[in-house]
Amino acid sequence: MAFVQFSKVSLAFGDRDILKDVSVNLAAGTKAALSGANGSGKSTLMKIMAGEIVPDSGQRIAQKNSRIVYLPQSGIVHKGTSLREEADKAFEYGYALQEELDSIGDALKDPDANSKVLLERHHEITTTLENSGWYRRATLAEQVLIGLGFSQKDMERQTEEFSGGWQMRIALAKALMQEPDILLLDEPTNYLDLEARNWLEQFLSNFSGGFLLVSHDRYFLDTTVTEVYELFNGQLHRYAGNYSHYEKVREGEMESLIAKYNQQQEEIHKLEDFIRRFGYKATKAAQAQERQKMLDKLLAQQVEIPESLKKIHFTFPPAPHSGRLVLTLEQVSKSYDGHRQVLNNLDLIVEKGERLVVVGCNGSGKTTLLRILAGEDQAFSGSIKLGAGVAVGYFSQDSAEKIAGNIKVLDFIEKDAPLELIPKLRDMLGAFLFRGDDVFKTLDVLSGGEKSRLALLQLLLRPVNLLILDEPTNHLDLHSKDVLLNALKDFGGTVVFVSHDRGFIEDLATRVIELRPPLEDGTEAGWLGRARNFPGSYSYYLERLESENQGAVTVQENVQEKNRQSATAKSGTEEKTGALRYEEQKRLKNERRKLEREEERLMTEIAQAEGEKEKLKEELSLPHIYSDMQKSRSVQEKIENLEQKIQELTEAWEQVSSDLEQSQG
Repeated sequence: MAFVQFSKVSLAFGDRDILKDVSVNLAAGTKAALSGANGSGKSTLMKIMAGEIVPDSGQRIAQKNSRIVYLPQSGIVHKGTSLREEADKAFEYGYALQEELDSIGDALKDPDANSKVLLERHHEITTTLENSGWYRRATLAEQVLIGLGFSQKDMERQTEEFSGGWQMRIALAKALMQEPDILLLDEPTNYLDLEARNWLEQFLSNFSGGFLLVSHDRYFLDTTVTEVYELFNGQLHRYAGNYSHYEKVREGEMESLIAKYNQQQEEIHKLEDFIRRFGYKATKAAQAQERQKMLDKLLAQQVEIPESLKKIHFTFPPAPHSGRLVLTLEQVSKSYDGHRQVLNNLDLIVEKGERLVVVGCNGSGKTTLLRILAGEDQAFSGSIKLGAGVAVGYFSQDSAEKIAGNIKVLDFIEKDAPLELIPKLRDMLGAFLFRGDDVFKTLDVLSGGEKSRLALLQLLLRPVNLLILDEPTNHLDLHSKDVLLNALKDFGGTVVFVSHDRGFIEDLATRVIELRPPLEDGTEAGWLGRARNFPGSYSYYLERLESENQGAVTVQENVQEKNRQSATAKSGTEEKTGALRYEEQKRLKNERRKLEREEERLMTEIAQAEGEKEKLKEELSLPHIYSDMQKSRSVQEKIENLEQKIQELTEAWEQVSSDLEQSQG
């Protein structure tokens, strides 16, 4: 059985110990995850395992001819070949063996050759090639590439035509095609959509070799691994079970550690306080020095808590009031170059409080739809109407491009943060992976991923009631995703989002909209409007798809059911119309219009009053106001009057909104 073993491996960068006497054994059948906070050394350990970095000390033992394949997080670029030709490079190992096989065949023609040894080697190579899939490599390459999202048309494209994310998919495909004994994957899901992730899950489930992977997708980890290695403070600890089981066990272990941590922190604060108060007094100098020695000893043995297990929670600023109808789309269509239709006559209503996820394969128009909803793309036909009082916040991967300048991260976040959140900003920055001295970095030195995380946090600090989020979990670790998820669950507004993180979707979405692109011949994919609505969780959506795949429910039946519902509703309306007099219909319609106008008026007045209140609060912070008792009292009275007015307007708005909802029911 192929294996690779690492014993007492250590590595230091300067005075920092990255790895301290790390031991691990990887063999065929190993299905393991490597966990740890950002910067803990996970990628470094993988590079040592792959032989790319030599450790300071320790031993590496591998079975003869064991093949280890390593896929880094990023940085791989392919060029000068077609996709099919590049994929074929994954079989270089087989080509080398085939050459050796041919050489053995030539050598056997020599009557003086050691035929027994040559025939044994010939048999060994033949067996290896058969087991590796060498003789079906073209089929295997196509299966892997299509599984990871490439199309038949992509096979002859030049590799330099593919973007960075697709370049990494090519690299992942090549790693999988090699069918190594040990597979090391560092963030393989970063550039994969849901369909490709599902395919990779299945591939790893059937993989006969061993693998160790790093991923920030909890669902992916839970379905692929059976053990977890945690790297913390340079040491490696093994936990049996999937990732969720590891978290549960680790959390139990953390209870005693946290108690010890809190006790130690209290001691440290007492010692620091004594030294600060009495360190300069001659009569207390000896005692202060003794306390300093005690403090130094405590700091040297300081208890640390893994960042991934620290509990950080924050809430968004209160969402401004909005009407019940947040977004209304009618007959929205979008095409590129007048030929490629992305959206086709899309009708959609989004109501207050929904968490709507938009799903679909690559090219189905998810990002395009979100850009249109956010007002970033105006080149479409049809109409979009925002509801009364709707304030939009939009995040996309392009948001990072707007982060620039020599201002520090902490100052950048502080300047737009509400006053009540300023004391929590360091924790919030930590939750988005800006820890320690990272908050003092200037914007110009941040990486693309860091800028993306900062742009997301900046958006979440703004008082909006409609969040449109395109891949918000990219560049976040599991801990950060949990913080974001909990904050979005508590958010008082509406969320429309796209994500490739299945666990994140399942925990957040209350409704699913599925988009599907036209077929290659330009025809529709079997159902009207090219968008299907699934009111309910993502799990319900998957159950419906499974029913369709098994033939229990067909796409056509879904369309027919939609048509039946529409017909029933129309029929009911016609009967009702026949039962009501024309004057009654007209009166009800006028009442609804009146309520809608009243709702918009109240929302406008609430927004104006809140704006006036904020201006008065700013006045209170001016020296010539707060230093003058009479002026200060006058401003404060105005604020209190406005608060009373806002409360009365809000109560009136809630009543009108309720009446409007009943009239439309």
